[in-house]
Amino acid sequence: MIRQDRSGDRREGSHGHGHHDAAAESFPGNLFMVVAPSGAGKSTLVNALLKGDSGITLSISYTTRSPRPGEQDGRQYHFVTAENFLQRRAQGEFLESAEVHGNYYGTSRVWIQEQMRGGRDVLLEIDWQGAQQVHRQFGNAVGIFILPPSLAALEERLKKRGQDEANVIVRRLLAAGSEIAHAPEAEYVIINEDFDTALSELRQVVAATRLRFASQYSRHTPLFIELGIHLPQAD
Repeated sequence: MIRQDRSGDRREGSHGHGHHDAAAESFPGNLFMVVAPSGAGKSTLVNALLKGDSGITLSISYTTRSPRPGEQDGRQYHFVTAENFLQRRAQGEFLESAEVHGNYYGTSRVWIQEQMRGGRDVLLEIDWQGAQQVHRQFGNAVGIFILPPSLAALEERLKKRGQDEANVIVRRLLAAGSEIAHAPEAEYVIINEDFDTALSELRQVVAATRLRFASQYSRHTPLFIELGIHLPQAD
C-alpha cells in the first residue's frame, strides 16, 4: 500500500522492481488499489472500509518526507532517510517507488506477498503511476478510482482539510486533471458525492472481488478438487 498522499507529477519515473513475477501467481488474498486525486476523499473511505472489515489490511509505504502533525511512524508511513530508502530500493525491496515533490515513496513487495499468501486482502492507496507498476506485477490486482462530484467540490475539500499551503493546493488542483484522465485504467469507478453511498459501493467491490473464481479456488482448493473443478489452463 499504500497509506499515502503523493499526488502530483513525479519528478522521476515510477520504478518497478520485477525480481519476483507475481502477475501469473494466484493468492488466497486479493490486492486492491485505490486511486484518486488528492482531496477526493479516498483516505476517509478507506479508513471506514478497514474499520468494518477485519479481512483487509492497509499496506504502509516507505517515505522520506517529514511526518505531518499527528502522523506516527509505522501507521501512516514508515518514515526513513533518503539513504535508507535508496538502499532498500537498490536491494529490490520495493514493488514500486517514485520521487514526488522532492520526496521518495515506495511499496514493499515482500510484505504484500506474505499477506496475500496468508489469505489476507491488502489495500494500496496509490497514485495512477504506481498502480500501473503494481498491475504489471500483480495481474489480478483490482483498481478502484475515486472521483469527486466536481472540480469545485475538490477545491473546497482541499481547503477545508487545512493540511497544505495555498500554493500546494493550486498545484494539486492543476495535477487533478491529468490524474483523473487515468480513471479508465481502473476496473471500478466510485463518485464520492455522498459518503455513505460511496462507502457502500466500495464494500460491494471488495465483496464481489472475493467471489472471483481465482480467489475462491485459492481459498477453497480442497473443495474444488473434490468437486472436480480445476483451474483453467493458460493459453
